Amino acid sequence: MVPDFVDFLLEAKRSTYAAKGDDASVEPMLPGSKQLEYRRAEFTYRDIYFGMRRFVGQETVYIAERPIWSMAYGGGIERLPATAEEVRSIYAFLREALRLVPADRPFRGPVNYCRAPYAYSSGSTGDLEMFRGAEEISGQEGVVYRLRYSGGRIDA
Repeated sequence: MVPDFVDFLLEAKRSTYAAKGDDASVEPMLPGSKQLEYRRAEFTYRDIYFGMRRFVGQETVYIAERPIWSMAYGGGIERLPATAEEVRSIYAFLREALRLVPADRPFRGPVNYCRAPYAYSSGSTGDLEMFRGAEEISGQEGVVYRLRYSGGRIDA
């Protein structure tokens, strides 16, 4: 990958949804979507997603407007209906876990993270070039949230 790519990706992930949730949004390109962006020097990170309780999205990293890496994801709250307070609590915990994104697997959160009443886990195969994985959050009643993700380097 490009020098400084991982540092930028970690910084971007920690500075957008993980830090601010939807408050990091810019005007979306696509109707009905949320769009988060982060820029530094020649790098741009863009995360576009649809939905909330259940959602799909895509993160893309560009160098000088040329896409070089992307990750698609989909998932959400496992048991619906869930109250607005339950949803806020689960996603607040998710953002905590996502701020801990590791440099050796800069896809989602750490392998494991716990803070009562929740436990987060993420497992993946592959590397920055091509990867896939899944994450879950469990609560007292079992799994409350699931997400699958995949992606890698983009070649022109």
